[in-house]
Amino acid sequence: MKIFRNIAALVVGWLAGSAVNMSLVTIGPMLIPLPDGVNPQDMEAYAEISATLGDEHFIFPFLAHALGTLVGATVAYLIAATSKNLFAWIVGAFFLLGGIMVNYMIPGPLWFTVADLVLAYIPMAFLGIKIGEAIQR
Repeated sequence: MKIFRNIAALVVGWLAGSAVNMSLVTIGPMLIPLPDGVNPQDMEAYAEISATLGDEHFIFPFLAHALGTLVGATVAYLIAATSKNLFAWIVGAFFLLGGIMVNYMIPGPLWFTVADLVLAYIPMAFLGIKIGEAIQR
């Protein structure tokens, strides 16, 4: 049973974090519109125009990455039967790897890349652990 819960912690943590991430990525262009004719679902087109976007267009991607990681790590911590911290860190590492890939595929301004890779993943996994500890007290 512990093995099943630990596997579920990874899967459900990743799915919950991904749902938050995708929700914010979807909502972002509704609140901060992209230039006319840009489809945010077309990664190639988005990558081509990313250098022309204003700083405001990177707020929701940052929030998506940070809050997705936070939720994913917290959920993993809460579900895991053993080594709760480890499973939260693993989920955080998965999101970090995804963030590295996205920043490579869709290059943004340097400030965004640095803030995203330094602040959105490992610190949020740590915060997710702290939230999980507080909930389980």
